Amino acid sequence: MFIKGNNLILKDIKSILLLQLGDIGDVVLSFPAIRALRENFPNARLVVAVREKAAELIADCPWTTDVISINTKQRKWYQELAYQKDFFLRLWKYNFDLAFDLRADRRGAILTLLSGARQRIGFYAQDGKLWRNRVYNHMPYGKEKPGRHMVEYYLDILSAYNLGTKNIWPELVVPKEKLQKAIELFKAENIEWERPVIAIQPFSLWPYKEWSVNKYVDLIQRISDEYEFSIIITGSSDEREKAQELIKKSERHVYNFAGKTTIGMLAAVLKICRLFVGGDSAGIHIAAAVGTPTVSIFGPMSSVAWAPRGTRHRVVQKQLSCVPCHLKGCQGSGYSRCLEELTVNEVFSAVRGQIYR
Repeated sequence: MFIKGNNLILKDIKSILLLQLGDIGDVVLSFPAIRALRENFPNARLVVAVREKAAELIADCPWTTDVISINTKQRKWYQELAYQKDFFLRLWKYNFDLAFDLRADRRGAILTLLSGARQRIGFYAQDGKLWRNRVYNHMPYGKEKPGRHMVEYYLDILSAYNLGTKNIWPELVVPKEKLQKAIELFKAENIEWERPVIAIQPFSLWPYKEWSVNKYVDLIQRISDEYEFSIIITGSSDEREKAQELIKKSERHVYNFAGKTTIGMLAAVLKICRLFVGGDSAGIHIAAAVGTPTVSIFGPMSSVAWAPRGTRHRVVQKQLSCVPCHLKGCQGSGYSRCLEELTVNEVFSAVRGQIYR
């Protein structure tokens, strides 16, 4: 369904901008849209704008020409002016013919407008009638609805103009040199190569999506006691201390990889692993996209919309009448009863099923 401007001109397209200013997981789920643009415009310059923390994934993507990273850190006013000047000079040099904005928010709308693209495409937003929706001269209506995955939602903005792809699930291509560096990192940690590796990522940007640390401790103990596997904990540098505390509580030989890799190197590390276990965060999307089986632990958000799909992936989510509620914890409290009531037995059963699959 089009809100306005369904006569998009797709001839002689030389330069395309795709904006995805969401979190890392959103960026990974946007890779099929990137692939679709490359397949439909094989000779065009394809530039993807993302937040700085996800830029390395785009830089490694074989379908992109360039990446524009957006640094959102706080700066003094004169530093901000200098940054914005340099940023837009770099942006305008591409002389974009098309710009696609995958987010229905204000920041993406402003950047789309200032990109200078002659044709600007963005999702219609119910709260954007004052000014946001006026930024775009083409606006298909994307809709999140039961049974649909976010990958399919992001592809809506392209399929509205018959710009589809047969490969609709995310795929991250890990460069050979990064895969070799990941192997060297494992060797430096004295991880035994004859033993499969399980990666566990207990933490999230959003605490209401996290299973309890004590339950992760119990899970690690059960995996260690039953299987001859090496276990690594992944996460950001900010989560390294929490990861170390978790490892100490487990009283098992577990390797702390939190903060040891860039986001691109994390993809390489996860590709080597036999299994990834973690909550509703970027890790599950990266692991699935590099081909590693996953067990994802979901709370108040829709696993149908966000979790990896396919026989290589399992979701553990408490079947309560209120799930999914899409709230930041029960009544917005930051506490998620659906995660608190999820048992170690339920998660371990899924892990065992993946090991013996």
